[in-house]
Amino acid sequence: MKTDTQSLFGLTGKVAVVTGGSSGIGLAIAGFLADAGAKVVLVARRQDRLDAAVQQICDNGGVASRVVADLNQRDTVLETARHCKDAFGAPNILVNAAGVNLREHADNVTPESWDQTIYLNLSIPFFLAQALVPEMKTHGYGRIINIASMQSVRAFTNGIAYGASKGGICQLTRAMAEAWSSDGITCNAIGPGFFPTELTAPVFGDDDRRAWAANQTAIGRNGEMDDLAGVSIFLSSPASNYITGQTIFVDGGFSAK
Repeated sequence: MKTDTQSLFGLTGKVAVVTGGSSGIGLAIAGFLADAGAKVVLVARRQDRLDAAVQQICDNGGVASRVVADLNQRDTVLETARHCKDAFGAPNILVNAAGVNLREHADNVTPESWDQTIYLNLSIPFFLAQALVPEMKTHGYGRIINIASMQSVRAFTNGIAYGASKGGICQLTRAMAEAWSSDGITCNAIGPGFFPTELTAPVFGDDDRRAWAANQTAIGRNGEMDDLAGVSIFLSSPASNYITGQTIFVDGGFSAK
């Protein structure tokens, strides 16, 4: 029987919410999902950046809206989830791309900076998913994509809180998969290597550090945003129906060496 690849990988009729959608990996993934046919809702705290991101997606032929929200504020999760349904209806796809890396040495981490990192990077992905899952269950289809990191599996300098949060993302992804996959809701994570974003500006702004990162890969270069297109669409689409609880590293082989 001939495989209908459009049905397998197409996202027409789907609604995707992408946190951290105003820049970096979040914006890139939102654009990929829009290109595949999804209507996308971008969530971030900077309205000017969000408006520009929505315009960029629409100029490329996609359909997008935005929700301005500071997810660091602990009373915003349920309100944000409600607003995510306003433009296009209940979301089928959630991409948790918002994150923070304060790059503090272990000696300098405070309870406040620790809590900020853990809350945004680890708690928000769970509680936002929890708020959106009931309607995914009703429709029998949901895709949750968390963003892991090289620091999910390796220790980096000045990354103790960030690494703890991203290590937690791998286990959170497995636990969310166990909880909800029987309802048609899969949960997987993408673990990017070094990609040019605001969080990795200290690396890409330094020629030696950028070259070092590239040399750690098996491929011999750092990531380019288009390298995330295939895995993002795949994990959002029916093509990944039987894949859940997994972390897929898109790192040029960095974690393989």
